[in-house]
Amino acid sequence: MARILVVDDEPPIRRFLRISLTANGHQVAEAGTGAEAVALVRADPPDLVVLDLGLPDMDGQEVVSAIREDSAVPILVLSVRAGEADKVEALDRGAEDYVVKPFGIAELMARVRVALRRAPPGSRPSVVAAGAVTIDLERRVVERDGAEVRLSRREQDLLFALARGADHVLTHRHLLRDVWGPAHADDTAYLRVYVNQLRQKLEPDPAQPRLLVTEPGVGYRLRTDGG
Repeated sequence: MARILVVDDEPPIRRFLRISLTANGHQVAEAGTGAEAVALVRADPPDLVVLDLGLPDMDGQEVVSAIREDSAVPILVLSVRAGEADKVEALDRGAEDYVVKPFGIAELMARVRVALRRAPPGSRPSVVAAGAVTIDLERRVVERDGAEVRLSRREQDLLFALARGADHVLTHRHLLRDVWGPAHADDTAYLRVYVNQLRQKLEPDPAQPRLLVTEPGVGYRLRTDGG
């Protein structure tokens, strides 16, 4: 059984989703505003967030970014916005998937299952191991072969963002927004410089990276299998 937070400002939709998800064996919590959703995720992270973009207090895209500041919980967006730009923005900000309303309940349950397989219930580790590198997200300590690695604050923020999404491809835009802020969403040069600096400190052979992997034209991925 997974714990799922449903975020929608329309009570009938929340009720429909609660009934459907509960019937499929899940435990459901509800939020009617973006601020309430962010607070609930920070206080007691669920296994999945099902999020509408049209909220009364803040845009759902901003909610995705706010959740991604300190949580890797999968986010499944449900929205009437069917445009490609909205979908791309949600994925860039860190959403796991995007479903357009109206939707079929069978398709939605399938998407929920996929999202939960990518981040199984209760699997929010505070320590991420990638080859000889250990990343302690709570203590903010990075070690290689048991010795602490000294990182700048920006290097640490970037590595932790990759660790929270370990084994998933994180887009350039998502990482730039997460680490440098929305004003730098297109400054990919920053990203290349800091990824190279991390490789120098963490990779056995920085010229042939096995941990911090480039996904050409898309972004970067932290491999926990160490290559």
